[in-house]
Amino acid sequence: MLWSLASLGASVAHGNDRGRDFDFYVLSLSWSPTFCTTADAARNRDQCGTSRQFGLIVHGLWPQYERGYPETCPSNQPSRVPSSLGRRYFDIMPSMGLIGHQWRKHGTCSGLSQQDYFSTMRKAFERVRIPPTLTRASRETKVAPDNLEQQFITANRGLSPRGIAVTCEAGKLDEVQICLTRDLRFRTCPEIDGNACRQRSISVPPID
Repeated sequence: MLWSLASLGASVAHGNDRGRDFDFYVLSLSWSPTFCTTADAARNRDQCGTSRQFGLIVHGLWPQYERGYPETCPSNQPSRVPSSLGRRYFDIMPSMGLIGHQWRKHGTCSGLSQQDYFSTMRKAFERVRIPPTLTRASRETKVAPDNLEQQFITANRGLSPRGIAVTCEAGKLDEVQICLTRDLRFRTCPEIDGNACRQRSISVPPID
């Protein structure tokens, strides 16, 4: 269920009253199988251990200006995210290191308390329908970034081609970035759309 502007504003009032002048959110979804092929994966067994089978996870929910973004804002909230809170979100963001970093860099600029920020992050994640090609990625495939964007647009009514960017790294699917209003409705975002991968085809490593 989407929050109304009024209810979102009420939640903001319980958190930091600074850093609220942003225009929209970017929900950044990271393709975990790509990350888990990198050297950094060894330090994150919660995400990349042999029993873990994650597909798209939340990299972050980022307050954004029409041009640029705020970061590491002054906050009356703790800089450290307690494990008791962070681990509630391990099904969509399976790393306390990532959770803490995202809070300090981006969450502090949301004007929300820690609890409300991560609750909003989950609502944003649940707002997006993931195409079957990514929920059932049992083997490595090749796809055109534009085609993958179109799959998201087809699955999500109201999502515009100018409101999503599929990014790549070393020829592999890296992230899917989707722009949302402050009450979590799809919107356009030319600057984010400009981040899209320009390769004709990228690899999608499988969910093992």
